[in-house]
Amino acid sequence: MICCGEGKRVEKEWERDIVILQENDVHCNIDGYARLAGLRDSLSAVADVVVVSCGDYLQGGTAGAVSGGQYIADLMRNVGYDAVTLGNHEFDFGDERMFELLRSAKVPVTCVNMRDMVTGGYVYSPYIMRCCGKRRVAFVGVTTPTTLFTEGMAFYDKEGRQLYHLCQDSLYQVVQRNVDDARRAGADYVVVLAHLGENGGMRHANSHDLIKKTTGIDVLLDGHSHSVVVEKSVRDKEGKDVPVVQTGTLFENIGVIRIKPTGEITTELIDKSIPLKLDDAVAFTTDSIKRLMEKKVNEKVCYSPYTLRIHDDSNVLSARQRETNAGDLVTDAYRVMTGAEVAITNAGGLRTAISAGEITYGDLISLLPYENYVCVVSVPGSLIVETLEACCSSLPGKSGDFPQVSGIRFKVDPYASPRVTEVMVYDEGLQKYILIEQDREYRVATVDYCVTGGGLKKKLRHCKRLSENQYVYSMCVKDYIQRYLGDTIPEVYSKEQKRIVVKEERE
Repeated sequence: MICCGEGKRVEKEWERDIVILQENDVHCNIDGYARLAGLRDSLSAVADVVVVSCGDYLQGGTAGAVSGGQYIADLMRNVGYDAVTLGNHEFDFGDERMFELLRSAKVPVTCVNMRDMVTGGYVYSPYIMRCCGKRRVAFVGVTTPTTLFTEGMAFYDKEGRQLYHLCQDSLYQVVQRNVDDARRAGADYVVVLAHLGENGGMRHANSHDLIKKTTGIDVLLDGHSHSVVVEKSVRDKEGKDVPVVQTGTLFENIGVIRIKPTGEITTELIDKSIPLKLDDAVAFTTDSIKRLMEKKVNEKVCYSPYTLRIHDDSNVLSARQRETNAGDLVTDAYRVMTGAEVAITNAGGLRTAISAGEITYGDLISLLPYENYVCVVSVPGSLIVETLEACCSSLPGKSGDFPQVSGIRFKVDPYASPRVTEVMVYDEGLQKYILIEQDREYRVATVDYCVTGGGLKKKLRHCKRLSENQYVYSMCVKDYIQRYLGDTIPEVYSKEQKRIVVKEERE
């Protein structure tokens, strides 16, 4: 447990509101931090203000990618957070880098369910106690257990031994035990900082079920699903209404949760369009970071007459259920630059479309913002087919594991078994696609996340590596464009190339 010093108080402090300022899933949007700190400064004259994060701050955008997360750690240190929990993307750089960045950020971290496999002990404090006037608020952090699968490489050492677990089979009981402990330690209010999401279909846990299966939580601040939730009350195990708040993503809102002296809790979201006074010191740091980033990200790579898309015309994230021209370009780069026969990557790694016009290196980093490297593994044809089948299992729904491919083509019927048929591999000698050979080993290019982590349904985790990590994946695409495509993206990438043919309707 972490508890702030009590210091001297005057009686009138009891009359002040407690205000909790919440952000979640900001994914390296550095412009929001000065607004957040400025709002804290403005409210501090009339209320006891606490600043918290519900996760996914270190990665997911250009500032995180070009600095390995350091720019975000610098900004968070400048803001001065009172409590943060871990999102799944905090693990993108691996566990050691995450620990290093969070030490650098000097943020108090709470995570009730990240445990050491050997000792069983907490890696971070299960709750953080903050004193606000005469009242104590306990913040209990909870991280989605799906992180163990989606960012799995951070949970194992080089010999494949598991280092940490996330209490995936006992999460609600673990939270309840620590909520009770916080109450016994003197907490007047218990606030859960969750990176779970409100989607009832999410694997293992979600914020609504957490409330329904526990008691003693006063308010739950959520993240992970990027939902905009001003307040959605969920009844706990004893029938008490517990408000749930989530701010969306990329600092589109700041959550403002007020606990009045009477105990009444109110919530609101402050939209990014509403002017706020900026914190001068944080704004100065933001400007300095922008200058450092500018030269690198503004390097021109090429010109594209076409938008490289990951969304369809209705702004649906189609890369997670269909082939896209951005996926074609990226996987072609992996295959050609490594000399592999086939390239497969998870659609969840494609984060932002690139608009038609001049393409800079910053645009490529925005498309591919993580610390992933391209590698080549040996995969039997039978396992390639099995991988494609597993990664298409969510159709007609969306999945971050949906495959974007190069050097291969296939058909998918979401309503049949098997779903994937007519898997063909391009033969360079014959200059045509031929039926995949089940027993043959193929050289497959992918990103290390799909080999050591949870991408592509973890199907490639035990495949033999034929090359070590050679390229940061954004640099691989940059080099492919400049070496093979020249100054202008050719027409072949104007739209998807029919490598994946998905049957649209059930007969």
